[in-house]
Amino acid sequence: MNAASKLSPQALAEACAKAMWDEDNASEHLGMKIETVGPGSATLTMTVSAIMTNGHKTCHGGYIFTLADSAFAFACNSYNQHAVAQHCSVTYIAPAFEGDLLTARAHEVSRRGRGGIYDIEITNQKGEQIAEFRGHSRTVKGTHLPEG
Repeated sequence: MNAASKLSPQALAEACAKAMWDEDNASEHLGMKIETVGPGSATLTMTVSAIMTNGHKTCHGGYIFTLADSAFAFACNSYNQHAVAQHCSVTYIAPAFEGDLLTARAHEVSRRGRGGIYDIEITNQKGEQIAEFRGHSRTVKGTHLPEG
């Protein structure tokens, strides 16, 4: 039995998140923080900075997508199996503004074989819905923690 297989599902998810975070320059550079992580779930936050705003003085949709995509990544990689995005879609519901604290909550909808489906809700500090994101994952070769 290897070290990773001796961990509880929660401890495994946390260890995988730490291993990924240590190599995740993009999320860290954008000021994202992991609030919680668990098997098939993750919650990340990010404050909208001035450089994230567009010509409408709202948060550029690409940054909202990136926050959701990062939460998706931590959720679908919580089983010590490398997983990548196969397909993602986002629906923007309301604008976010400079200074807003955005929260992306990812949860697993389905995980079968090599595929998974994850829904991510993005809200602001008032709990107002900003966007909905759905990600389809695909596992690939490799693990986050040593297997042997």
